[in-house]
Amino acid sequence: MIDISARKVRGLREKIADELRFFRSWAGNPLTTGAVSPSSPDLARRMAGFIETDGNGKVLELGPGTGVVTKEILRHGVPASDVVALEYNREFCRLLQRRYPDMAVVEGDAYTLRETLNDMEPGSLSSIVSSLPLFTKPRRERRSLIEDALTLLKPGAPFIQFSYALFPPVAPEADWCTLQRTGWIVMNLPPARVWIYRRPPSRH
Repeated sequence: MIDISARKVRGLREKIADELRFFRSWAGNPLTTGAVSPSSPDLARRMAGFIETDGNGKVLELGPGTGVVTKEILRHGVPASDVVALEYNREFCRLLQRRYPDMAVVEGDAYTLRETLNDMEPGSLSSIVSSLPLFTKPRRERRSLIEDALTLLKPGAPFIQFSYALFPPVAPEADWCTLQRTGWIVMNLPPARVWIYRRPPSRH
């Protein structure tokens, strides 16, 4: 019982510390962080649930922050060694490297995805999970990011993105991508939904 209680206390302290880190990051640069607190476990689980777990290709996480979604990706069955985390915030990068030493953590800008991950082969990824605040960017930049991301994915593999908006970050186009969405995850504050983009198998 003492060990269980100690773990609970450590977990609570870690959660509070992450909330403070996230809030400080948001206060310092709200357009980069995009939210005042990390995603809820309910939202993180919903996002991780769309990941392909056939072991054929790595999973790329964009904007992992303090690692709330990362934890659910690993619980979903993806080995840490098969996850690449791309994070802009240096403090978050250090935190992720400390918590997940077997995971590749890259400090860089997701909006220059091809340059940042220039050694990553097109069509090599099994899934991409994104917590980026896409609506802080113009539509052109949002579309460019998603298009670059789909190029890195195997045909039909998911680009998983959440948002708080009523409409998708980028509207689907028949010759470019397909799109599905979840219902609202009301246990997240504010409520959010998940959007899943896929590159049609016939696209070259």
